[in-house]
Amino acid sequence: MYVDKTSTLRVKIIDACGMTCSFCHNEGTPVTIDNLTREVGNWTKAGSSGRVSIYSTTNGVRFLPVTVLPDKEFAQTISLLRETLNVEELHLTGGEPTLHPLLPEIIRMATESGYRVCMTSNGENGERVLSACADAGLDRVNFSIFGTTPEELVQVQNKKYQNRKLAERKIKALQKSVQIAINHGIKVSANIVVPDYKHSPRVRRLLEEYAPELSVRLLNSLDEGKCSIDAIHQILTELKAVPVAKYITSGVSGSKIAYRLPSGRMIFFKQIRPIRLPKTCVGCRFNNDTDCQEGYYGVRLYRDQSGRYQVGVCIQRMDLCMPVEDFVVSELCNEIVEFREAEYDALIKGL
Repeated sequence: MYVDKTSTLRVKIIDACGMTCSFCHNEGTPVTIDNLTREVGNWTKAGSSGRVSIYSTTNGVRFLPVTVLPDKEFAQTISLLRETLNVEELHLTGGEPTLHPLLPEIIRMATESGYRVCMTSNGENGERVLSACADAGLDRVNFSIFGTTPEELVQVQNKKYQNRKLAERKIKALQKSVQIAINHGIKVSANIVVPDYKHSPRVRRLLEEYAPELSVRLLNSLDEGKCSIDAIHQILTELKAVPVAKYITSGVSGSKIAYRLPSGRMIFFKQIRPIRLPKTCVGCRFNNDTDCQEGYYGVRLYRDQSGRYQVGVCIQRMDLCMPVEDFVVSELCNEIVEFREAEYDALIKGL
């Protein structure tokens, strides 16, 4: 088992997205374009865009997210959080980050601030921007792959956008993005959720169609519970995959097991550990094995409509968000840092 400390700050840099996936959490915030005329708290998740944010009507979120700008305020904010939280990886999310018109500038500013920069992307716009992102210092892209065929992708889109030709264009764009990233020396991985065994062909196609440089990570569906986990284990058994290492990051819920295939290629099973913050999570109404979907997953940064930066610690409890200047002097900030160090020490002693 390998243990390290969480060192990642997630930043939602844009809300726009060209997909309408039915399971999207949108980093906990409402879909901005569908809620511009609505009052705070009276959000909708069934707007004309076709997009959803599955927790936004129940998580107490009080703001709409707007696009992050690569300006002095952003540089100061990420530098402050880097120092306060002792983090070194900036993970860009959305929406879809490749739709940000100034994405390379954001990456360059973050690298100059001392961060290693990573990104989660559906690949729809990578052909246009990834080469410039590589020049700016982008280290890794986690490609979210919702379908390996047009038919699969259509199944998880809003009914208004279940168009096979559109889905085919999206998949081709993803394939180009993966290859461009590899060609420019960007590390690449594929995140694929496996709700049940019927999704086994998707996993096999990923391994067959993409270059070995693409690291495949299987994610269990939180909604499907044991059925999803059993399906992944069955797929791994059929692939004759052998477990070789377990990776745990102290202070957050993410963990993964590495498996080696007969070809020598590695495949990973990423799971959520039942991690809770020792004080903040104790009295939470979601603090049980059924309702808490992510556990404590880490710190997220947002920019609200007033241009103010907000820090969040849970996409199901966005009422916990606070302005960054308040967060860095808060008990919550201290709790996060102390918990990471204490769990790291406990895990190391258990090795």
